[in-house]
Amino acid sequence: MPNVTFSSPMHKDKTVYAVAGSHKQTVLSLAKENHIPIDFGCQNGECGTCLVKTHPVGKDKHHKMGNPLTDGEVNVLREMGKLTKEQVDRMRVDDLCPTEWRLACQMVVRDEDLLVEYPSK
Repeated sequence: MPNVTFSSPMHKDKTVYAVAGSHKQTVLSLAKENHIPIDFGCQNGECGTCLVKTHPVGKDKHHKMGNPLTDGEVNVLREMGKLTKEQVDRMRVDDLCPTEWRLACQMVVRDEDLLVEYPSK
């Protein structure tokens, strides 16, 4: 099972175990289950409220981080200035996540350890 560590400047870091291979559990659902206060709005990748910064943890720092970005997530991240057209083009060719920025409601946890940084109010 992967370890997901949630980190925020205003809260103590918390590491939780995610169910590997569920192909459904998002970072946001994992946070909600474990009482981690990530802000969210629409929960379907349209508002950008649940923006988080993700980092792989462990030996292989170049592996995939979660599922590929959805078209909606790409649009929101581009509107927020967190993703460039060049990164999107590279993602489509390399099949790798081109950015550390993700929407927690769209990122599905895979079998990889992650650090998820989220803002706090």
